[in-house]
Amino acid sequence: MNIFISNANGEPIYQQIVSQIKAGIIAGELKEGEALPSMRLLAKELRISVITTKRAYEELEREGFIVSYTGKGSFVSAPNQEFLKEQKLKETEEYLEKAVAAARAGGLLADELIKMLRLLWEE
Repeated sequence: MNIFISNANGEPIYQQIVSQIKAGIIAGELKEGEALPSMRLLAKELRISVITTKRAYEELEREGFIVSYTGKGSFVSAPNQEFLKEQKLKETEEYLEKAVAAARAGGLLADELIKMLRLLWEE
């Protein structure tokens, strides 16, 4: 697992860790039951405070992405199907917003865009 931290983007470091681990889980790069690095090891690798990695892991656990066991470590939890569906819905909505903007810019009518979507769906 590769996590990259940027001090320039304005996002808190713990949130960058959370976002990247979530993305890895959603993309299927991190599988259910897979062990995450210990908080101390991750802090050492990223050259950050253990408190920061602890905060990131706590948030991931609170959101149901990981489970932690005292003395054993933290592991990717079973996928939360509701959350994954919501993420895909959000992603689809973003693409559709771009498609609507392009259609409007090109002078297409809503009916024409809907016909295109139906054709693409049926392919």
